[in-house]
Amino acid sequence: MATALFINRTDLVKNTIINGNVDTDTFLQFVNLAQIQHLQIYLGTALYDQISNAILANTISADLDDLLKNYLQPMLIHFSMVDYLPFSSFTISQGGLQKHSSENAQQATKDEVDFLVQKHRNFAEFYTRRFIKMKKEYIIKAVNLNKLINYVLKKETVKKVKSNGKRNIR
Repeated sequence: MATALFINRTDLVKNTIINGNVDTDTFLQFVNLAQIQHLQIYLGTALYDQISNAILANTISADLDDLLKNYLQPMLIHFSMVDYLPFSSFTISQGGLQKHSSENAQQATKDEVDFLVQKHRNFAEFYTRRFIKMKKEYIIKAVNLNKLINYVLKKETVKKVKSNGKRNIR
């Protein structure tokens, strides 16, 4: 089965320090990992699967698009960086584990990498709190709407019963 990623390469390049020259294959697995480890927990499996299926079928509604762009994609961008940054300097090839170096650049120290990871974790947690708050507000509105609908339906039932001259049986 195909995997639906909630963000793409452009989202990462535009919203992080990832350079446009970085090979997509080096970080996409971290996007997938972050999506499963972090987003699926906050969304729940049913909503996660609904979003994945809508992306794969290219049937994203306006509400779903709003949810993706304003809440889920910012979360995923920064959770992806949290997972990617510690591995960004390394590759495994036929020669074994290798650490990249550049002629005109210095390698980041572990403390510098840890600092960047923590910054991205803070960003991701900010967007996660926004999502949770929105989700709670949506649930409260839905519950209140449901109560209002039940109240109106109950009133209508009482009116019908009174107009028929019968007692309220409900």
